[in-house]
Amino acid sequence: MKLYFSPLACSLATRIALYEAGAEADYIQVDTKSKKLQDGADFYPVSALGQVPVLHTDDGYLLTENTAILPYVADLFPQAQLAPTDRPQRARMQQWLGFVSTELHKALFVPLLDAHAADAVKAYARDKAASRLGLLENHFASHEFLLDRFSVADAYLATVLNWAAYGGIDLAQWPRVKEYHGRQLQRPSMAKALAEELALYRAQS
Repeated sequence: MKLYFSPLACSLATRIALYEAGAEADYIQVDTKSKKLQDGADFYPVSALGQVPVLHTDDGYLLTENTAILPYVADLFPQAQLAPTDRPQRARMQQWLGFVSTELHKALFVPLLDAHAADAVKAYARDKAASRLGLLENHFASHEFLLDRFSVADAYLATVLNWAAYGGIDLAQWPRVKEYHGRQLQRPSMAKALAEELALYRAQS
């Protein structure tokens, strides 16, 4: 199994999930600006959009999109209990994965982190922060995790919340969200993954 990743990108969530599962994988770094691998090979044959993550499965096919890859990893390693098995909770996990992907990752942080986005676009995105992060603030008033226990949805949410400071979002405005994020970063799998990718990010900067 191979994970194509870019340091500190959303592919970090899959690395966290693999570490949580104690799974063996090859990690192949991608320069998402040049769309090249470290050996100079073109990344587009692997990802038609030139985006990470891409999981090359042991069955020989390429899987893209966090909302597909993360449940796949959870199901591949059921002993890690990274996804619920009962139908209502499974649907709830998919709901949270969709929320993180669309409402936070794409709608909020992609514009804020895009150096080419116009100020008006950034302002439009920033206006969404209060409702999106407010929803999480209310949720964490009575929940330790997104579900009843840690899941791949938490791996994705914690990864995306890492970008808040870079996007000019102060999580102190949502203290429960900030506290949740801090707790997740203390998980051994997350601390290891983040430290490794932070070192790679600094090396390529």
